[in-house]
Amino acid sequence: MGKSKGARITITLECECPNESDIQKRRNGIFRYTSSKNRRNTPNRIELQKFCKQCNCHATFKEIK
Repeated sequence: MGKSKGARITITLECECPNESDIQKRRNGIFRYTSSKNRRNTPNRIELQKFCKQCNCHATFKEIK
């Protein structure tokens, strides 16, 4: 049996840009990143600035899972 990962969990980050209609997008849809975080160190939801391929700019990505 393998060891448990403990406090580190996998999270999904989703771009906010689908809600904003004034940005010119490359294509329709929602862009997401997957990452991991330590639940003990950061119990709240994470917000990161990442590049969104949909709207072709850096945008705020919020944790959804």
